[in-house]
Amino acid sequence: MPVSRPQRAPRVNAVLLLLWCLLALSGCGKESSGQSAPAGGMPAPEVVVKTISRGDLPLNIEYMGQVTGSREVEVRARVGGILLKRAYVEGTQVRQGDLMFLIDPEPFKAALEQAQGALEQAEARLAQTKRDLERMRKLRQADVVSQKDADDAQTNYESATAEVRAAQGKVREARINLGYTRVEAPITGVTSKETRSEGSLVGTSADSSLLTVVNRIDPVYVNFSIPSAQAMKFRANRASGRMAFENGQDFEVRLVLADGSVYPLPGKVNFTDTQVDAQTGVVKARAEVPNPDGALMPGQFVRAKLAGAVLKQAMTIPQGAVLQTQQGAMVWVVNAQNMVEPRIVTLGETQGNAYLIESGLESGERIVVEGVIKVHPGAPVNPREAGAEPTAKSPAEAPAKSPDGQAG
Repeated sequence: MPVSRPQRAPRVNAVLLLLWCLLALSGCGKESSGQSAPAGGMPAPEVVVKTISRGDLPLNIEYMGQVTGSREVEVRARVGGILLKRAYVEGTQVRQGDLMFLIDPEPFKAALEQAQGALEQAEARLAQTKRDLERMRKLRQADVVSQKDADDAQTNYESATAEVRAAQGKVREARINLGYTRVEAPITGVTSKETRSEGSLVGTSADSSLLTVVNRIDPVYVNFSIPSAQAMKFRANRASGRMAFENGQDFEVRLVLADGSVYPLPGKVNFTDTQVDAQTGVVKARAEVPNPDGALMPGQFVRAKLAGAVLKQAMTIPQGAVLQTQQGAMVWVVNAQNMVEPRIVTLGETQGNAYLIESGLESGERIVVEGVIKVHPGAPVNPREAGAEPTAKSPAEAPAKSPDGQAG
């Protein structure tokens, strides 16, 4: 036993020395940082909150669209023949009834003369059968001829009458075909490039009759598509009166061109389909836009902005406040005791950098919009309303400076 005591004393002294060093280092750390942890532990993190409220929200909705003529008519040959002449300049405007093409009329003139000749023959035969019928009626009254002879005369007269009607129809048909050799503009509009040049043989089939296309470009149509889910919400909101329009009727359409400029003249929605496209799952819609100067061209792609609608009693939150979890979209709600709690919410459409809230929040509640990664359920926070100045730090929280003036 006397031998073991001298061996334990150095060990005890070493342990005491180690503890003294740790305490010394801890004191140095406090002096160098100038900070000390509060009695309750780490301070509550400062977060930016926003108080949620309901109000009227202007809706700005945008879709990709394509410009088409308000009327697009294919100009086709209705009779076959040699194309003799093109009477318009490609790409220029024509008025309804203007001559555009001329098909060789000579064969149709000859057909009209033949039809007229056949009509004259039929009329002459009708006149003869009429005279025969009158003669047979007199003879029958005198009992000179039999009843059969009188009936045959009546039949000949009726057949001749029918032949005249058929011949008259042939004449009208020949005259119509002759008129079709003059291909006239069906509407007032801008012409496209010709598909058949002068001297070509045109026909009446689908692949040989097309000559050109005429577009009416004032006004123009802009075709776009609405996702079916969104179209259903529009319909439900309109039926319930939750969606109102500034003009009292429908959306106002503004076009953004490919270069980013805004087309100055507004349009209006003039058609919304009543069925969902089975292949794409969208509802087709169309806007009518004035185009007096021809600035909009058929085939041009634009962005169609639907404006002028207001969603009543809407609630929105910034997109940065939303966390995506396995249970769905979540936000941090700050209660009256400045404690945070998670809340699952149902999101609606996006409006700029915000989400519409369908359910999960009530007016007057506060949510964390900045600092969402600093909090956890049940933790206290130091809330600062969005837009307010940050809280000034106390001297004890201010970073210490080194003798050279640099923060330590």
